Amino acid sequence: MPQNDLKTSRMHKISEISFAGVYLLLPLMKHLPNALTLANLFCGCCALLYTLYWQPEIAVMFTVGSFFFDYLDGMVARALHISSPMGKELDSLADVVSFGVVPGAMLFQLLSSSVCGNLWTAFSPASIQPQICLAALPAFVLSAFSGLRLAKFNLDARQANYFIGLSTPACTVFVLGLFFAAHYDRFGLKTVIENQWFLYTLILVLSWLLMSEIPMFGMKIKRLDWKSNVFFLVLLALFAVLIIVLKELALSAIIVCYIVFSVIFKNKITTT
Repeated sequence: MPQNDLKTSRMHKISEISFAGVYLLLPLMKHLPNALTLANLFCGCCALLYTLYWQPEIAVMFTVGSFFFDYLDGMVARALHISSPMGKELDSLADVVSFGVVPGAMLFQLLSSSVCGNLWTAFSPASIQPQICLAALPAFVLSAFSGLRLAKFNLDARQANYFIGLSTPACTVFVLGLFFAAHYDRFGLKTVIENQWFLYTLILVLSWLLMSEIPMFGMKIKRLDWKSNVFFLVLLALFAVLIIVLKELALSAIIVCYIVFSVIFKNKITTT
């Protein structure tokens, strides 16, 4: 066989194998967004466990994993033009854990440490039999309102391009900043952050913001251009500055900035 014919034959075989591989993968691709959502749920469960065992560093790592997979599943679904009712419901169920129960557990631990002391912290290694601090249970009011907010989001057609009320991931970022800052006693603020009445007030304010009718900027990157993403890029640059100055507290500070900017530019948000 001439060399050119042999080369052509090999190319045909490679093409056939590649086509067969793609053909076999196509049925599996439609499950990829749901698989990423399940990864979000898995990270949320692990973050919850490490939060209750008072291991903030590992809890934060898994929470970051939840954010990553939550963002990625939507991006992949849009890129593959895949949408299903089950995927929408699964996404909300995963978010209830990762961005509802987990921040509630973080606030629970802060309240437990403040009101009942370390020996009363849930699953404390110092306790042979874990004891629950009843005064810290209101922390999970935030988890309940997070679930309500997610249910509202699923039924609210107005929130296609922007949020109405604080999103559960943004709420989680805020709580995460306080949780981490208290752990490291950043700027000596541990006592302030763990103050019982500060935390009770914070739970009420965050729960109200979740259910409020305040228009807030959407954070999804739908098009790769400056005009569509100017707010996201400005917020990212501001966060880079804040993290140098405030360290872990930058997570909370950037959410405060996000809320303030949303209130100032609320008319622009709804007309965009």
